[in-house]
Amino acid sequence: MKVYVLNGVNLGRLGTRQVDVYGATTYATLVELCEKTGSQLGLDVECRQTDAEAELVGWLHQAADERAAVVLNPGAWSHYSYAVRDACAMLNGPLVEVHISNIHAREEFRHHSVVSAVATGVIAGLGVDGYRLALEHVFHLLDR
Repeated sequence: MKVYVLNGVNLGRLGTRQVDVYGATTYATLVELCEKTGSQLGLDVECRQTDAEAELVGWLHQAADERAAVVLNPGAWSHYSYAVRDACAMLNGPLVEVHISNIHAREEFRHHSVVSAVATGVIAGLGVDGYRLALEHVFHLLDR
């Protein structure tokens, strides 16, 4: 089963951006973790990252057309992008929203995600391990 791990704005800067908040794991290491986890679970995992909102929306449309599962970290778009939210609402497969930091323990504007209401589930504050857990959850949903 195809699972897209989609990452939004600024996530390509992992390991160098606000290490105290997001940790020292690089984006390349995150991709390795997701691909390894997917391989262990028998999932066809494809990781992508963009700083262009329209590109992310296009990838979500592709996932909807393919009826694929999505693990999504929209980054800051979580808090205000109705375009990303509406594209997520079109998905036919599971959608797990992931946040590396605990968005509820940060600035007030980060406490709400417009994406969460259309997600199958949300994982926040568990660091990059949240991606592994999201992929395991997707596997269990698809295995039913």
